Amino acid sequence: MRIKQGFKLRTVGKEYIVAGEGLAQIDFNKLISLNRSAAYLWQEVEGKDFDEQTLADLLVSKYDIPAGQALADAADIATNWIEAGIAER
Repeated sequence: MRIKQGFKLRTVGKEYIVAGEGLAQIDFNKLISLNRSAAYLWQEVEGKDFDEQTLADLLVSKYDIPAGQALADAADIATNWIEAGIAER
């Protein structure tokens, strides 16, 4: 999967926001708020191909959590990004 082109992570105060930029995102009329962990993942995979395992490996290395928990969390994040229209398979 990949983050869709034209979406950028911004920091507004202490919040992490994904917003659409450019004509391709002209009908994207919402902002997506990410928590610190999701923003970390976004920064690590932006511009790259990735899958749930990639996200899980990043979570394990950063937060030292069990692999099973990381994979479940990564699958949730990937699903949320796809449903929000900011990532695609």
